[in-house]
Amino acid sequence: MNQQDSIKLVEQYYAAFNGGDMETFLNLLTDDVIHDINQGKREVGKEEFRKFMGGMNDSYKEQLVDMVIMATPDGKRAAAEFVVLGEYLTTDEGLPEAKGQKYRLPAGAFFEIRDNKVARITNYYNLQDWIDQVSA
Repeated sequence: MNQQDSIKLVEQYYAAFNGGDMETFLNLLTDDVIHDINQGKREVGKEEFRKFMGGMNDSYKEQLVDMVIMATPDGKRAAAEFVVLGEYLTTDEGLPEAKGQKYRLPAGAFFEIRDNKVARITNYYNLQDWIDQVSA
């Protein structure tokens, strides 16, 4: 892959996310994808990622906007910066009670790309900022 191919892959990844097309979203991942969860553990494998996204989709409704995507010239790594526009639908374990609170949260992600697919995704957002927004 080259830089433009990697940027296009990340664009497809987020377009599928925003469109709620989980099958396309998951098909853009390697079977052994590494998922570094924000301020959490590392999960490995597409099925683990599928379970994670199932829980996320139950608790949150999100759209990602103001997307900026960058990639290395060889296309092996990419990064994205964006804003999450969300609604907290059902209480996620260990977090404040969900009451349909809306939030706006700057976030970012780092990607490793192999065989024209996402092989690693590391997400970052400020969890305390999110907690403050949904607790207000």
